[in-house]
Amino acid sequence: MRPFDLDRGGAIWDLTSYARRGPAQRDRLSPTEVALIARTVGHAPEVMVKVTGGGGASTSHGVNAHFNYIGRRGDLEIETDDGERLSGRGVGRHLIQDWDLDLDEDRERPALSATNRRAAPKLVHKLIFSMPAGTPPKKVLAAVRDFAREEFGLQHRYATVLHTDEPHPHVHVVVKAVSESGVRLNIHKATLRHWRQEFARHLRAHGVEANATERSVRGQSRAPKLDSIFRAAQRGESSRIAARVHEVARELKAGSLDGSGAARLQQTRKDVVSGWNAIRGRLLVEGQHQLADAVERFVNRMPPPRTEKGWLAHELIEHLHQVRSKDKPLVR
Repeated sequence: MRPFDLDRGGAIWDLTSYARRGPAQRDRLSPTEVALIARTVGHAPEVMVKVTGGGGASTSHGVNAHFNYIGRRGDLEIETDDGERLSGRGVGRHLIQDWDLDLDEDRERPALSATNRRAAPKLVHKLIFSMPAGTPPKKVLAAVRDFAREEFGLQHRYATVLHTDEPHPHVHVVVKAVSESGVRLNIHKATLRHWRQEFARHLRAHGVEANATERSVRGQSRAPKLDSIFRAAQRGESSRIAARVHEVARELKAGSLDGSGAARLQQTRKDVVSGWNAIRGRLLVEGQHQLADAVERFVNRMPPPRTEKGWLAHELIEHLHQVRSKDKPLVR
């Protein structure tokens, strides 16, 4: 069984490789760690930081189209790293010239021809910082503004814009991929973990309850978007997931649902539960009985670990039960 511990930064958990407590380290939980435990078992809102894909980040034309999209074709205000607030048509072209993206694009063309690279490098990174519905949008924007200033200020040019046209407030951030000193920003999983931590920290500094933990530690074995994708498949709006649903339906009918990946999920859950039990034991030793009881309730209420196919099968069965119950004649 792997050791369990809190990240020393106090913002994220990782049972497999991060921040393991050695024998020489202190035995008592710090106030930061206790606060993290309380937020997690109290189901504090989890931040979302996402890098959006698509080919629009590799050409000046695509970057301009993205600025038009996030600026709602000039209707929304785009704030730059130097405090400028721009709106109206032509903002994208202005920023492309101001950031020298057209020059960067021209520099890459000979290199691409010489090396026969398949894909052009990104001129910008397109990010989204989001919080659940009900979070004050202005505080989300303020937190992102503080985050971007600390992470990218005086290094990478960037611009932000707040969107409130959906229930969950979110901020689009466009970051120039190459810094002013010529260093390219590469985004890895560890980068996203760090960004989630920092975004949550800045939100809390603005009085917004926010957390940044791994899904497995919260007892979640699927991405939150799966529910909405499944509903989209039912409406015929997602061909990929629709095909996946049909595949699961065929396997259920044949009684041979593919369970690959389930053993790994079960082992992860076992490690998570063991870790939480260790934390609960430490809380009891330290006299924090109320929080220890909250940890126990949190673990006991974790949903069962399932693969994506397992969740789709569960949703299908539930859907069929609902349909059959509606079709049942009333007994008088």
